[in-house]
Amino acid sequence: MTVRILDAGFDPWALLSDYQRAGAPPEGAYGATAVFVGTMRDFNEDQNVQSLFLEHYPGMTEAWLEKISVAATERWNLLDSLIVHRVGELHPGEPIVLVAVWSAHRKAAFEASRFLMEELKSKAPLWKKEQREDGARWVEHNTPG
Repeated sequence: MTVRILDAGFDPWALLSDYQRAGAPPEGAYGATAVFVGTMRDFNEDQNVQSLFLEHYPGMTEAWLEKISVAATERWNLLDSLIVHRVGELHPGEPIVLVAVWSAHRKAAFEASRFLMEELKSKAPLWKKEQREDGARWVEHNTPG
């Protein structure tokens, strides 16, 4: 179980490949891997968005992400999980989040991945400020799944 908060851009596929190559989880132990990569859109609520600034509370955010990782691991008997979330300034097309889970079977991998993303999107201590043509605004709620 690994959680990372990054303040610079990242390549989710390279990070995932490096993670697996380092032996987490061990080869042969899993039968399914579910991966979700979220990227910044150039629109929200029918408005163009030029950039996004993501703020977090260091320590609190990581602890919360670890808590949901533990919950998913226990509920679906996961072998491993990886959550990487970006903070700071982002632009359209840049990756914001990577969630990957490994389990013995696909059903658990799919369900755990969705659980982690829904919890992250709806409850994580992260705050978004959008820069639009008409100025900046704090995002009050996330779009539904």
